Amino acid sequence: MFFVDTIETEGLGNRCHLAGGAEHAVAVDPPRDVDRVLAAAAARGVRLTHVLETHLHDDHLTGGPGLARLTGAAYLVPAGAGASCPHVPVHDGDRVHVGAALTLRALATPGHTPHHTAYVLEESGTPVAAFTGGSLPIGPVGRPDLVEPRLTERLARDHYASAHRLAAELPDGTAVLPTHGFGGCSASARPGLAAGTAGPSTVGAEKSAGDAFAKDADTFVADLLAGLDDIPAHYARTAPRDAAGPAPDDLAPPAAVAASLLDAAGREVVLVDDAFDAAAGAGLPVARPACARVSVRQAHARTGPRGGAVLLDVREEDEWRAGHAPGAVHLPLSVLLAADGVPEAVRDREAVVVCRSGQRSQKGARALAERGARAVDVEGGMRAWARAGHPVVDEHGNRGTIA
Repeated sequence: MFFVDTIETEGLGNRCHLAGGAEHAVAVDPPRDVDRVLAAAAARGVRLTHVLETHLHDDHLTGGPGLARLTGAAYLVPAGAGASCPHVPVHDGDRVHVGAALTLRALATPGHTPHHTAYVLEESGTPVAAFTGGSLPIGPVGRPDLVEPRLTERLARDHYASAHRLAAELPDGTAVLPTHGFGGCSASARPGLAAGTAGPSTVGAEKSAGDAFAKDADTFVADLLAGLDDIPAHYARTAPRDAAGPAPDDLAPPAAVAASLLDAAGREVVLVDDAFDAAAGAGLPVARPACARVSVRQAHARTGPRGGAVLLDVREEDEWRAGHAPGAVHLPLSVLLAADGVPEAVRDREAVVVCRSGQRSQKGARALAERGARAVDVEGGMRAWARAGHPVVDEHGNRGTIA
């Protein structure tokens, strides 16, 4: 038996797919925040053997190199994509064995990009799912104008041919599992379909409803080109970074899950969030952070009338308005990191930096320490503060809440 879990990044219109069997799995087009993929793999009790890209992405930074680095999985990228980071090039027809009866087969599907590749999951030789990236989305098709203006029309025609190749080679019941679509910027417009349309689909359903099957090639290309709008400005910066491989990932919760996988792979685990305490308690090797941490009890004492320290809250505006500690000073982390020097509120006093759970506060405390300030961060953040029974007020002074 096989499984497929979908990990969605709302707003970008992107989805990652984790697929595998009883012991092993692959991840297709992973997001930058790879902790979600690690958590899904841990929940299934499987080990990642391969991380695959259907293409190099323009709209978002990939988590592919980082996920492969953390798990020891092979990182597969379509040949000709221009990736300069360590990877295994994939060609049309290549196969990847996922388990005893599971295989992934690469199908060249140019259109969204010249190197675009789909992956067909086969169980005992029968196609059961197709990870189609931007070549056969549910809804808008992947836009063909992201590479070179002179190639746009040719790629639009390639799009049409790729959709028909998938339809010809796969049974109607094969599940269609794209990466792009669902209202994302990498998708072109599809008349009559609302942004964000998502439901599950099959090759047969797309043959009945998809533009590439309802129109001839010339009409499909003309309508596709007419629906293209301006390319978002950040695409020009994202694509080169994905080709080179983004910097190593900063893991967010569920950190104990990530820590266990890191330890199993022989990696050092660095404490950046209070959730890593579970990993330390389990006897995993944990390197403590550069800045000192204090408990919420210590933070309450240090920032009280006799303590003299400033409780510096680095959460975002909406988090602050919903609930914060009385007397705290608000300075979002993004503002703190963008500014030079030490904020006036903490120039002559110790800064006790707090966020929601203890990740952003560590970054803020480290930045202040590097600028010469005295700074510690609060273990567990405002969630631990509220659980301990310390007061929380909203923007009007009433009882507040912590998400």
